[in-house]
Amino acid sequence: MNPSPVRRDTIAAIATAPGRGGVGVVRISGSGLAALAESLVGKPPLPRHAHYATFRDGAGQAIDQGLALFFPAPHSFTGEDVLELHGHGGPVVMQMLLRRCVELGARLAEPGEFTRRAFLNDKLDLAQAEAVADLIDAGSEAAARSALRSLAGSFSREIEALVEQLINLRMLVEATLDFPEEDIDFLEAADARGKLAAIRAQLGRVQSAARQGSLLREGMHVVLIGQPNVGKSSLMNALAGDEVAIVTEIAGTTRDTVRELIQLDGVPLHVIDTAGLRETEDTVERIGIERTWAAVAKADLALLLIDSREGITAHDEAILARLPERLPRVHVFNKIDLTGEPAGRAEADGHPVVRLSARAHAGLAELKQVLLEMVGWGGSDAGTFLARERHLDAIRRAAGHLDTAAEVWRQVELFAEELRLAQQALAAVTGEFTADDLLGEIFSRFCIGK
Repeated sequence: MNPSPVRRDTIAAIATAPGRGGVGVVRISGSGLAALAESLVGKPPLPRHAHYATFRDGAGQAIDQGLALFFPAPHSFTGEDVLELHGHGGPVVMQMLLRRCVELGARLAEPGEFTRRAFLNDKLDLAQAEAVADLIDAGSEAAARSALRSLAGSFSREIEALVEQLINLRMLVEATLDFPEEDIDFLEAADARGKLAAIRAQLGRVQSAARQGSLLREGMHVVLIGQPNVGKSSLMNALAGDEVAIVTEIAGTTRDTVRELIQLDGVPLHVIDTAGLRETEDTVERIGIERTWAAVAKADLALLLIDSREGITAHDEAILARLPERLPRVHVFNKIDLTGEPAGRAEADGHPVVRLSARAHAGLAELKQVLLEMVGWGGSDAGTFLARERHLDAIRRAAGHLDTAAEVWRQVELFAEELRLAQQALAAVTGEFTADDLLGEIFSRFCIGK
């Protein structure tokens, strides 16, 4: 479904963050903004020139002094006339300037409306538009670099190349539909299966890069579980590099989940410390244990902490038995400083095992490496682009259709249909086929003024 036409009214918003700052920016987008600009600054603005001016209200009184920049359509971010007013970054001054723009015919912009207009005016595709928000929200340098690559079109070019190859293969296949007696021989002579195999291989590489980008954007949720007093909070503090959780020798100190965001090699990990799992009559502790299991249900990875002095006990076995089968887990034997064991990693029963001392920070490097491997991090953000679950879903659907196409290629009508569906799935990444309700959901999460 193609998106609805662009609204042509004039919108305005404060484009800088709320609060006090050295500079504040009011952004206006619409058509015929030269007259509005002249009313504000007293003279017609020259395109792409920074004009030092006094911004005035309807009575001619000065609101502020600053710079006015005018970008006439179509050579602007939105593809419409765009006027930016750079003044002093006080909230009262900015609100006065914004109110004057509304008096001159603008309306307050909705969240993400400037970027949405850029998309609807073909200045950006949808993946690039989403990268604008991702760049603003980036939680690490690696995520920011990947978002910038997406904004520059790296992700889109990969998708467009795949779509172009699919179009060429579809043209080849559909050309045979008028000659059913010769279609298989024709497809074999044209190496249709070889072309399909090349597309599938390239899609696999894009899918791998997109997964890496999704890790940088979304991160992973890692839950620390185990019996009371096995060192979960100590490990949480060691990973965070700060005293974020209370540590005592008293079993059951942690009564509620404690969450901390840490960065490992640029990958955000949401680490969740939980209440120790045991039978208890304490009402508050029992509620904490219920929340522990709720956190486990939502986690991407579980670290089961075990006291090295006792090994895996019946209580630990009971905890393992309750873990969801799909949930990856790492067995972490803590307190090796009390047993004299060396720090290190191994594997047992198909699960990674790490021996460490959270208190002495011995074995932390090995644990961090295991965590990165478990979440699927490739070790570098080079060549990655930030991807959302929407993108991964579209790529998965395209891959599924191409897998089916490889199975039914001798049934030319079915082969052609699976290729069409794969192309349609990929085109959704860049927004060639996008429903209005999806656009509303995407852009509503942007900040106002962008």
